[in-house]
Amino acid sequence: MMLEDKNDNLPEAEGNLESQPTPETETNPEIEAETTEKVEAAVEIEAETTEKVEAEIESDVETVEAVATENEATEDVDESEQTIEEHQEAVNEVHENVAEEAEDDSANVRHKIPVLDYHSMTMDDLVAELEKLVQNEKVQAIKDHVDGIKTEFNLKFNEVLEQRKEEFLAEGGNIIDFQFHLPIKGKFNVAYNAYRTKRTDYYKSLEKDLHANLEKRLSLIEELKGLLNVEENINNTYKHFKQIQEEWRNAGSIPKTQYNNVWRTYHHHVERFYDFLHLNRDLRDLDFKHNYAEKQKIVAHAEELAQEEDVIHAFRELQNLHRIWKEDIGPVAKELREDIWNQFSAATKVIHDRRQEYFKNIDKIYEQNLVVKEEIIEKIKEISAGSYTVHNQWQNKIKEIEKLREAFFNAGKVPLKVNEATWAKFKQAVREFNANKNTFYKSLKKEQQDNLTKKLALIELAESLKDSDDWATVTPQMKKVQADWKKIGHVPKKISDKVWKQFKNACNHFFDRMHAEKNKANEGEVEALEKKQALLEATENFELSGDTGKDVETIKEKIAEWKGIGRVPFNKKNIDQKFNKVVDGLFKKLNIDKQESELIKYSNRLENLDEHKINSERIFIRRKIDDIKAEIRQLENNLQFFSNSSSNSPMLKKVHQDIEKHKRALDTWKAKLQQLKSL
Repeated sequence: MMLEDKNDNLPEAEGNLESQPTPETETNPEIEAETTEKVEAAVEIEAETTEKVEAEIESDVETVEAVATENEATEDVDESEQTIEEHQEAVNEVHENVAEEAEDDSANVRHKIPVLDYHSMTMDDLVAELEKLVQNEKVQAIKDHVDGIKTEFNLKFNEVLEQRKEEFLAEGGNIIDFQFHLPIKGKFNVAYNAYRTKRTDYYKSLEKDLHANLEKRLSLIEELKGLLNVEENINNTYKHFKQIQEEWRNAGSIPKTQYNNVWRTYHHHVERFYDFLHLNRDLRDLDFKHNYAEKQKIVAHAEELAQEEDVIHAFRELQNLHRIWKEDIGPVAKELREDIWNQFSAATKVIHDRRQEYFKNIDKIYEQNLVVKEEIIEKIKEISAGSYTVHNQWQNKIKEIEKLREAFFNAGKVPLKVNEATWAKFKQAVREFNANKNTFYKSLKKEQQDNLTKKLALIELAESLKDSDDWATVTPQMKKVQADWKKIGHVPKKISDKVWKQFKNACNHFFDRMHAEKNKANEGEVEALEKKQALLEATENFELSGDTGKDVETIKEKIAEWKGIGRVPFNKKNIDQKFNKVVDGLFKKLNIDKQESELIKYSNRLENLDEHKINSERIFIRRKIDDIKAEIRQLENNLQFFSNSSSNSPMLKKVHQDIEKHKRALDTWKAKLQQLKSL
């Protein structure tokens, strides 16, 4: 049994033929009489035909079997019943979508507005997108977008709300007293209410327009029915018919609940008019030819769409083609009708199958997303089951949980059948972590309160000591207070800065007073420091004259001047080391006896030694002298082994050289000891 579009069995709207010539046929009275007789005959059967059509409308016959049965009576079939059913299934799905959008003239606009991945967006981003849509797009075109944004925003907001509520209760709060305000929620409400207001206003206006358009179309149907009863030139009747078609095309959308019935009624009477028009075959055949050419274009376009990569766009375009096929293009010659429809339904089936395959693949992707999300949930559970005993550990885990939350939202959609269950498992896992976190911080809060009590006691002690002048006694006490403070853990964050500032001010007050007192007592040392800094700079810039004796005397004078300046503050004593380094560098440049240079430098260093260090230095030098004497004796004893050797023996010469070297060193150390004794 050959499948034919149900719409081709029913009368169809005419195409635009205004640009085509309309034959003007003169009729004589005999022809007019014959025409009148046929019109009257047509009128006589109108009641019976109308009854049949109304019965068909009331039963809403849209099934494939009804169409196939009607075709079987007149057509031979080459296709199998299974193929017919498959084709009709694809066609029915397209027609269902066409009917759904019958009263929405924004369908094409809506499909062009991108649907973002709202699930992965933050609440701030969702509100920004909602505001942009409400401000820039037609309100009837963004319903799906707004619904998606609303769903995701509420999920995220409720998650935050539940978390804050749990924290409030964990801290001992009463649920009756719980209040929570998030500014972004207010912004969302403002944007969403603006959308609802615009939508309400639009649909109030739309409802009025739809019913007005419906009345207009029903009136056109009555006008079309009346064409069969008029007694006028057939060409004038045809022109009137074309005018009705044009008005029908421009009559606007009607309620979708009335769409199919009104459409079928209209096309039934269009077909009756074409049956009547067989009196003037030129006009009818001209329309059939035009309609066939237009339907061939639609078939060609559908076959192109079947090859398009974007299957969603192809399906939307296919819906539009079916709408044009049904609403804008009239019937073709019966011998061509079956073939052209089979071509169109075959292309429809290809696009339909590709769309089905696309959604199967989407389901596979959703299944993969589900696996990823379940892994994330398990990781959250694993972290939640861990044991963390310090603040830093919890802070690190909180950051990990936040990253996992972001990964969960970015993982994409999951199959609809498990969407709610997956979301519930995710929220439960996060809730368990938050419960454990709240328990820890509740106990930590008690510990911090204990720490605060201890620190307040130390502040009280520090403030009682800060004005004391008993430096020797109080200084160790203040240092102990500072050490004890460091041993105490954290206090509540909201008061941490305040207590620290109070404690620091008390300690600084005491030590600033003590340092000021010491600075006053050591003004001489500060003055000596300034003089030594100036002398150090002058010595660093000193240039040797080339007169060794004169340069040595100048260096000695600087050394003597340095010694005469006196002590500097203890924490600045490293300035003496800097001066000694500069002097050593000058002596290295001079061509003088090494021992003399050594003694001069040694004399300079003795200036900075206290009595204890002088005694230690004296003991060290005496030991050094004893060691050198022992070395000399050993070398002199070794000479006995060379009694038979020639005086030119290299080894014998080496021993004599070592003895002389040690004797010179011995003289230097004895001179240093003499300098120590003179102090």
